Amino acid sequence: MRKIRRSHERGQADYGWLKTKYSFSFSDYYDPEHMGFSVLRVINEDYIAGGGGFPPHPHRDMEIITYVMEGALEHKDSMGNTAVMKPGDVQRMSAGTGVRHSEFNHSSTERVHLLQIWLLPQRVGIEPSYGQKSFADRIGQQALTLVASPTAAQGSIAINQDVNLFVGKMKKDQIHELNLSSGRKMWIQVVQGSLQVDDTKLQEGDALAVSDENYFKLMASEENEFLLFDLPQ
Repeated sequence: MRKIRRSHERGQADYGWLKTKYSFSFSDYYDPEHMGFSVLRVINEDYIAGGGGFPPHPHRDMEIITYVMEGALEHKDSMGNTAVMKPGDVQRMSAGTGVRHSEFNHSSTERVHLLQIWLLPQRVGIEPSYGQKSFADRIGQQALTLVASPTAAQGSIAINQDVNLFVGKMKKDQIHELNLSSGRKMWIQVVQGSLQVDDTKLQEGDALAVSDENYFKLMASEENEFLLFDLPQ
């Protein structure tokens, strides 16, 4: 079964310093038809203006992944971590029993464009932890690059959930065949360009949710970038 989530159908908000699009219900946007998919609870596409950002705020019992597509994002948290994220970086924060963090545009003039992703955790009440890694030199070397997984396979970041997260980057006319294990779900979020999944055409900002299918042919009519989530039932 397949369901397309078109970019223009997402929830939207404009706070001046922040323009955002919600794939699932979040903050003041509520849609009972879009409360999440498998353990994927939040995908927010954020555009943060120069000098803007989120002041310190709390989280608990959530796996939070940040993926920057443009600009630089400055992170600080109550665990003592400070970092600046750039395109190709993947950050994971396991909120566990509780953590506070802030996220600000590192530039006073240029915007930052990112995806903020929340996954329901496999285990609750764990000690908070943090990880960040650059995959800039690996993304695009093959169609799919594993960036997060429960076992830190292939040099990916370990997360507290049975999810394999890939960054896809394909050149024009490239084809990639994909086989998911039986009993898995898939969510594809197109970041840049367009992607065809079998006969399903996706444009920038579109997403595809798939259940009860295992084999896919990914095709690129132009250079693209996307996130692919291999999810549990």
